[in-house]
Amino acid sequence: MLVDLDGTLMATDTISERVAGAIRKVERFVPVSIATGRRESDVRRYANCLGLKAPQICNGGATILDPVSGQHIWNSHMPEARARAVIDLLDRNDISFIATHPQGDAESIAAISHWDLTRISGMDIPESKADEIVEAFDGCEEIYIVKVYLHYNGWWAVDFTASGVHKGRSAQKLADLMRVDTSDFIAAGDSFNDFPMLEVSGYRIAMASAPQEIKDMAHYIAPRVEDDGLAVAIEEVVLPRLRVHGV
Repeated sequence: MLVDLDGTLMATDTISERVAGAIRKVERFVPVSIATGRRESDVRRYANCLGLKAPQICNGGATILDPVSGQHIWNSHMPEARARAVIDLLDRNDISFIATHPQGDAESIAAISHWDLTRISGMDIPESKADEIVEAFDGCEEIYIVKVYLHYNGWWAVDFTASGVHKGRSAQKLADLMRVDTSDFIAAGDSFNDFPMLEVSGYRIAMASAPQEIKDMAHYIAPRVEDDGLAVAIEEVVLPRLRVHGV
């Protein structure tokens, strides 16, 4: 099972006891992987909190890692020229950012010591400005761009990764590692960056707060994250499906 983090697995920075308990029940049947735009340190923290041992997806799909050792199982990098252009645009627009590379993260140009960037996220942006940032790179074939609603503060982020690198691509990589097909995956998400992951998965769960495009592709729409919607989805449809299929 693949689960988005913010807006799906949790509303703020804490996973509720009901949701955590539901995830642990799923883990008795199948591996659970978080798939998020967040950095790897966050993913390891929440995966360890839930006791997840399967490979986890972070950096918007640009990194798959072992949550126990922290070792990168798969990674991708943006072309340096494009990464520099993205950072320059964000800096000129006075937009805060997180730039991630295999050695760590940077939140200012001066702090970027390596330009083999895995992901860049422009943070805490009004939606209209986020649309402008996306439009500025329209037609650029070397990078993948998606805007993401930040459920915890009501602002938006714009995530940049290498071309073709997103949660759907990492879901395929994960399926290859597990020697299964992505059609075997159950996936849950709430934002535009979850679209590729949901698209390749066999069963799709959208949260109540998801954009209509996400809801339209879903097999099941869960209640709000504030109402432990993921736990409801697990209790009502995920566990029954796993038991019926004899997993």
